[in-house]
Amino acid sequence: MALTLLIVASETAEQQEDRRKSSGAASHETYAATLRELEPGVSIHNCSCIDGSDLPDLSIIDGVLYAGSPIAMHKESTETRAAARFATALFDAGVPAFGSCAGLQIAAVASGGTCRPRRQAMEAGFARGITATEAGRTHPMLHGRPIVWDAPAMHSGIVEALGPGGTVLAQTRSTPIEAAEIRFGNGVFWGVQYHPELTITEIAGALRRQAQDLVEAGMSRSEQSVNDYAAALEDLDEGGGPDTAWQIGIDEEVTIATRRTTELRNFLSRVKTA
Repeated sequence: MALTLLIVASETAEQQEDRRKSSGAASHETYAATLRELEPGVSIHNCSCIDGSDLPDLSIIDGVLYAGSPIAMHKESTETRAAARFATALFDAGVPAFGSCAGLQIAAVASGGTCRPRRQAMEAGFARGITATEAGRTHPMLHGRPIVWDAPAMHSGIVEALGPGGTVLAQTRSTPIEAAEIRFGNGVFWGVQYHPELTITEIAGALRRQAQDLVEAGMSRSEQSVNDYAAALEDLDEGGGPDTAWQIGIDEEVTIATRRTTELRNFLSRVKTA
């Protein structure tokens, strides 16, 4: 029987339009496209967790996925309060859930954890040297990952600490929680700070959108340098040779789609057997 999934957006309408202009799709739309590739025949529903709406009808939903967004969960705002309330209610409902980037941060805050801005510059392009913790090495979400890997990433905020029901599954030297399981109320959430749902081309679009921020953060000498790097990523995603991957410094954990999407595939397997 085909799965029915709910994708939860946390982008504002303006942020969605900005992303459509540069990448062709809002974050929740990117998620839907990736899920349809991984699970042909899947039925997908959408909702927002920042507009103050109650949970939709979950009686037909097999699993929930939180898309990424620029939401700053370390700040107090109408949007962050609404997102946390939504996630708390979803935990209570007990439906299996997964989230990338902002999704992990929303679930962490809802379950008693905290977030903060990165002390270093933003993690842009790829998270390097993600390392599984002892708990992560045997966790089903990371099944198939090596002990150390890279992944697409684009964020300036991080989860600082998990609540009592949280377990850190992976980390880097600059990001203490790159992957986690959170048990809270009746629910179990799997999340990652990086983006297994994104293509390399979509990372290129994200870099272009934030080129000025990257220059101001001292991560690039000019916006042209960012655009040149983004062009190299697009070339790689369109079939560029191994020399391009070598120059950029990424391997098959990023360049091969079935490996880049490992955590999502493992979540779908979990939902099917739940």
